[in-house]
Amino acid sequence: MATPQNTSPLYNTIAVIGLGLIGSSVIRASQSNGLAGRIVAFDNNETVRATARKIGLGDEVVETAEDAVRDADLVILAIPVGAMASAVAGFAPALKSGAVVTDTGSTKASVVKDVSPSIPSGVHFLPSHPIAGTEYSGPEAGFATLFKDRYWIILPQGVDAEIVANFTQFLLGMGALVEDMTVEYHDRVLAITSHLPHLIAYTIVGTAFDFEQQVQNDVMKYSASGFRDFTRIAASDPVMWRDIFINNSDAVLEMLGRFNEDLSYLQRAIRWKEAEKLEDLFSRTRDIRSKIKDIGQLD
Repeated sequence: MATPQNTSPLYNTIAVIGLGLIGSSVIRASQSNGLAGRIVAFDNNETVRATARKIGLGDEVVETAEDAVRDADLVILAIPVGAMASAVAGFAPALKSGAVVTDTGSTKASVVKDVSPSIPSGVHFLPSHPIAGTEYSGPEAGFATLFKDRYWIILPQGVDAEIVANFTQFLLGMGALVEDMTVEYHDRVLAITSHLPHLIAYTIVGTAFDFEQQVQNDVMKYSASGFRDFTRIAASDPVMWRDIFINNSDAVLEMLGRFNEDLSYLQRAIRWKEAEKLEDLFSRTRDIRSKIKDIGQLD
């Protein structure tokens, strides 16, 4: 794991494309830690751009992605993974030689496949993914400490070491913990630690909604803390998660198959009142939370 060395400006100009939770938090963190000389922001939603200007997000909010990236040394794509191919194809001719393009997408194989063909010669594409977030979205949801002590995965295969080192220092300057992975490994790990939990949450909340129609509001009235936790996860951006499941379908289906096998085991144990099996499972899985706490990844 890398450690920070300084927080001096690492890029003269940064362009952030997409001003939701992640993009606005990158801007806040960069500003707070003096990591860029100038930050140019863009979102394809006119209302979002107006809000960004109103709250002073970045040094300038521009009207086109081309204007945002034209002088940028670092371009950060904080948009749904399904939108990256068309976005990069649109602004790629405006990129200057030597610029670094990264992304914050939760799937990596699809992003590499979609983005790489549009990257001009002389421009460096360094895929990445911050393991951070909340259920909130929009430019007003961002805050400077979102990435503090949270892992930011980089996928540096084939990128010059100096480019990787500079970007790593940028991430460390925002307080992130930086690790590198391969594309395939990233997508399989995130399928089980992020994508499948969201799929389960969406499903449980949807089932509860259907049941609530029969019991006339008692599901909402008597929501226990566990169910409330699921509703928080299920409140995440639906477009973003739609794109994630479509673009990481193989890994998600693999992990869903594993989950279904384990669920069948649990279903049988409950049916046959196999107390020892249930207690063993609950004891083993309880230890997971302790381990997450030990590595500092609980809020």
